[in-house]
Amino acid sequence: MRLLLFDIDGTLVNTGGAGVESLKMTVRNRFRTEDDLRDIEIAGKTDRAIIRDILCKYQVDPTEENITSFAREYIDGLPLCLSRTRGRVLPGIQQVLERLKPQPHIVLALLTGNLQEGARLKLQHYGLWDFFEFGAFADDHYDRNQLGAFARKRAQLKHGHDFDAADIDVIGDTNHDIACGKAFGARTIAVATGSWSRERLQGCAPDFWFDDFSDADDVIEKLGW
Repeated sequence: MRLLLFDIDGTLVNTGGAGVESLKMTVRNRFRTEDDLRDIEIAGKTDRAIIRDILCKYQVDPTEENITSFAREYIDGLPLCLSRTRGRVLPGIQQVLERLKPQPHIVLALLTGNLQEGARLKLQHYGLWDFFEFGAFADDHYDRNQLGAFARKRAQLKHGHDFDAADIDVIGDTNHDIACGKAFGARTIAVATGSWSRERLQGCAPDFWFDDFSDADDVIEKLGW
């Protein structure tokens, strides 16, 4: 069996910045200021880490209570932002998932910096949520490099199969995705459909890289899926 762990933003979908808009809206409501958040690293980071950075910027103690409160308001605003932004499923993703979902040796799951509820809202909005059996999310840990262990454990519990690191792929569009996969010995697959260019991704030494997944047959063949 092979476990495929997909990132969401910039890998499966481009939400048109809906997540950032909801963060900005939450900042506006809480701190009564307009903030473009350009000084906050967002791509590839977990929502919990992003919220910690925002709270620290506004000199609010990033306690569990404060992070949870901010996160709840962010999640509450996300459906409105998804409805307002012009996003899309990224090239070839629908076709790749449709091809892989019926395969008995393939397990499709998520490894994402999104909070679980945010992941559900985003992927349901674009009709992709039901492709995935489970995931590892920002709820599990603020450090993305810790999420692989959560995903692997859930795969073992669900399938009764001990997934070796060599049997796991991490698919994403930033250096954080590649680093996360390498942290637990998984095969890393980079796709340049997010904010990171092909050249920057290649510099992170992923095992495979693609400009996009538009040629679904080629992707599946090259990766042995």
